[in-house]
Formats: sequence, structure tokens, C-alpha cells
Amino acid sequence: MHAKVRLDGHSLTIDDLIAVAAGRADVTADPAALALVDERHALLLAARSRGAVYGANTGVGANRHERTDSADESTHALRLLRSHCAGAGPVEDDLTARATMVTRLNQILAGGSGISGRVAAAFLTALRDGAVPTLHSWGAIGTADLAALAELGLTLAGERPWRSGRRPGPVTTIDATDALPMISSSALTVTTAALALDRMRSQLRASVVVGALTFLALRGNPEAYDESVHAARAHPAQAEVAAELRALVAGCAAPARIQDPFGLRVLPQVTAPALAAARALHDVLIAELNAAVENPLVTAGGVRHHGQFHTATLATHLDAVRGAFLPVLSLSAARLGLLMRPDMTGLRAFLAAGPPGSSGLMISEYVVQDLLTEIRVGMQPTAAGTLTISLGLEEHASFATQGARSLRTMTHLAPTLLAAELVAAVRALRLAPGRLTDGTARQAFDLAAKALDDSMDDRPLGDDLARATDLLPELGQL
Repeated sequence: MHAKVRLDGHSLTIDDLIAVAAGRADVTADPAALALVDERHALLLAARSRGAVYGANTGVGANRHERTDSADESTHALRLLRSHCAGAGPVEDDLTARATMVTRLNQILAGGSGISGRVAAAFLTALRDGAVPTLHSWGAIGTADLAALAELGLTLAGERPWRSGRRPGPVTTIDATDALPMISSSALTVTTAALALDRMRSQLRASVVVGALTFLALRGNPEAYDESVHAARAHPAQAEVAAELRALVAGCAAPARIQDPFGLRVLPQVTAPALAAARALHDVLIAELNAAVENPLVTAGGVRHHGQFHTATLATHLDAVRGAFLPVLSLSAARLGLLMRPDMTGLRAFLAAGPPGSSGLMISEYVVQDLLTEIRVGMQPTAAGTLTISLGLEEHASFATQGARSLRTMTHLAPTLLAAELVAAVRALRLAPGRLTDGTARQAFDLAAKALDDSMDDRPLGDDLARATDLLPELGQL
């Protein structure tokens, strides 16, 4: 039986966003929110009749001072959408495309766009019918996803086909007061960031569990996670991560060293900033999912022209979370290196188990360093970018879009990186099963050992890495 999510413009969560987009939840719209949409649309029409309203009876961008011809109203909206639909770049996947519709509809229900109720109704029908639009990625710089949302608008208008769905997607009229409100949002950017954050938070939790397995395999010293240590400098989330690790490694074998390498010893210190940054980004995204940011904004007190489309807060938090996540991944790579060393494991080099000269898991370090380098290439803070476009009218942008895409790339590459450590830790514990403990760490080992090939012959590692990658979400729930 499906869950039910009611969109009201104020209370959408990331979990509900994903549930609706993935077809796991039925969606409705709050009647009061729909009534507000109609009310604000009437206010926009009234304001347009009294004078200039940006995009409703004027051009946009550097053409803002040009009044549209009243006789041309029937085609102005579609020309605006056509001109802004770049239709260039990669096509967004189904989940992202549908989640973008959820985000945009919920923002419309916040009541600031002035868009007509029939457009909101068309969004709702499309979501209920499982319709998927084709959305091309390129054409956004963190000041509204103009190109992608114009493509969505043309799809709703019947000029571009729906990609798939249980029934043909809805078609509705887009008039002169619908076009700009349709595209005046960063719904795709916000959605991309929200989906990436959901993956990242699961990966963070999985990285702690995998790190604990490596700790057991290396006979680490649990003093590094002692409560008194982390109470002495109580950075946000650090004591929390240390407590998780204490629980995971409780009952571990006698430590092999008085002091461990950094890969084990600083796991709480490195993971905590990423966890804190993820929580901060989550709060920003909840605000964005439920925001009325359209320019102009239709309020009870009138129509207001503004700069709320600028997503500087989102951009800076995306930079922060990417910067905090990278050290978590590089520390995993360091632990993988420790598992390759016989002086650390007491086992053969590269955890080999075949004839002399066997390479074992040697190649996994190359895979991990390849992935880390791919991630580092995209680590420039996007907020550092500058531009001047639209005849000089727009001389700044947040580039939150590029930050969201970069986080998405990280979360697509990170699982294989973490999987390499998991494969190595499981192999080491198979070779030295006496180092295992009971509890959550044992559950994690049993899950992984069941899924991974127990052969230790030299062979291609791709299948093991793929299986371990698939296990990470489950480990993140332990």
C-alpha cells in the first residue's frame, strides 16, 4: 500500500520528495494551497492591468523595459518558453526529472508565483500518472533553472513529448502570466542537491561501519574513541561519531599498537565535519523546497520585484559539504592502504592468499586513487566564479547548479571507493576471523561476507566491488 504525501508549499521533506518521485507514494495537493494559487493569480492579473509587471507584460532580462503587445499575449508565453529552452546537454534521469516536478509544484503551492491554477493541476496530474519529462541539464548558473524549466513548460503545453508514464502526460494552456512564473525557480538545482545529499548521508554512515570493520581487521586501539577524549573538545557531531565507533568495536581484540595510524585514529575528527555540513545543507534544502522565490513575487500586499532567485546560501553550503566529504573519502583510501600492509595486518601483502607473487587486492588502490582524482578535479568552490551576461544586466551568479552537480558526481563515485575498503576489510577478517566482535560490526561483516565471493585467488575484482557497492545503503541503515 502506497504512502500518501500532501503537498502544501510548506512541509515537503527530502524523504517525501523521493518517495513521490520514485512512485512509492501517492501525491495530493492541499486545497488551501490550491486556493492560494488561484488568489495570487488573480492578484497578478490585476497588477498587470494597472502597469508593467516583469515578464507578464514586458520582456525579460535586458529586454525588461520593452512592453509586450497586448494583441500578442496568446503567443508571448510560448515564445518566451521556446527561446529559453536550450535543449542542450545530458538528459536528467527519471528520478531527477520527476523529483524536479515535485519540487516545482510544491514551490508553486507556496503561493508566490502568480501562475494559474490549471498549471498546478497539470503538474499534479503528471505526477499521479507517473509521467516523466525529458529535461536537458545545461543552461543554469544558480539564478534559476531557466532552460530546463522552459523545457518542462513546453512539455506541459504539448510542444515537447513526455518521455514515459502510465498514460500520455497532461497538456495545458500556458498563457502570458504563466511562462515566467514557470521558469523562475531553481527547482532542478535544488532537486539535484537533495538527491545527492540523501545519498551522501547514507554513504557517511556506511563509511563509519566500514571503517569499524577495518579497525577490527587491523586490531586498532579503541582509546582514540574514548568518551573523555571527545568531551575535551566537543566539536559538533564528533562525540556522536566516536560513540558510534565505540559501540561498533566494543569487545575488540587487544590492540596491536599503542597508537594507530591516522586512518583509524582520526576517523571521528574527519567524519564529524562532513556530518555537520550535511545537516546544515539539509536545513537549507528544506527551506528551498518550500520557498516562494519567483521574480516577481506575488504577495497579499502586491507584486514585488527582487533578487530571491540568487541561490548564494545553497551554493556556499554545497561548497562546504563537498569540501567536508572529500577528507572522509581520502581517509577511506588511507585505510585501504593500511590493509595492504603486512606490518599492519600481520597477513600477507595485499591480503594475497595464493602462490608466492600473488597480487591479491593490489589493483584496488589504483581504482581508489583514480576515483579520488576524478573527485578532486571538480573540487573548486563554485562560489568563486564570476560572470557578466545579458548585456551586463546580470553581473553575478551563485553557480549553485554546478555545486549540486559536483556533489552528485561525488556521490556516484564514492560508493566504489568505499566498496574497495569493504572488500579488503572483509577479506582480512576472513583470514583472521578471531578479530571479529559481536554486534553491529558482526552484522555488517555477515552481510558482506554473504554477498562477496569467498575465493581469494587472483581474479578480476569488478564483481566484488559492484556487490560491495550495492551493500552500502544497507550498511548505512545498521
